[in-house]
Amino acid sequence: MTALSALFYLLAHHPFWSWLGMIVLAVLVSFLMARWTGRGWWLALVLVAFIGGQLNFFTGHILNALFLNACGSTGTAVVVHSEETSSTLNDQSIYDYWAVLRTAEGREVKVEFDTMSASIYPIRNTILIPPQGQPFVAKYVPGFERNIAIMSDESDYGRVWVVGEARRPVDKAAAQLEVSPTNPEFIQEYRDAVREFLDAHRKDADPALVAELERKIGELERRR
Repeated sequence: MTALSALFYLLAHHPFWSWLGMIVLAVLVSFLMARWTGRGWWLALVLVAFIGGQLNFFTGHILNALFLNACGSTGTAVVVHSEETSSTLNDQSIYDYWAVLRTAEGREVKVEFDTMSASIYPIRNTILIPPQGQPFVAKYVPGFERNIAIMSDESDYGRVWVVGEARRPVDKAAAQLEVSPTNPEFIQEYRDAVREFLDAHRKDADPALVAELERKIGELERRR
């Protein structure tokens, strides 16, 4: 597993060099196999490596996160420093991060990643980097601890984000109801949104928020 972790680390954190390595390896293998078998179609491996290496720029961190989630041990980590780089992604700055991982065995290991290489599980179409100074759950393979996956939904900052996203339909329905408090459709939509939110996140959400939502639902029920 250590060798696999090192390989996935290379793919996620050094996609350009991984791409060149894939092409060089494909050229050597295809040339040798074409000479040995006399079949020129082995040269197609170079095209496969070329395309695969390009795809890795966007998928390396995803594969790494999936691997570490399935095979890694659990530890805790904290981001200790971050710096803005001159690069951007979708008009947003890319940051370099430095963190310290505490393994299950009690060892402390320095790790580094950036916005693009951060391996975060579960996979989402958003990059949830832990706030600096706030501990988070991480997975790693013993023997190559500098390769970590950030377990966002097992960490406090990630749970807060999940609850906030789940609350969006409640806030939308509440805004509609505020415009027209007697509209039956808006009342029902708000009631359904709150019940769905409470069923899913009663234990995760702020107790004060849960109590407030239950109070509002109670008021709506008494109006019926």
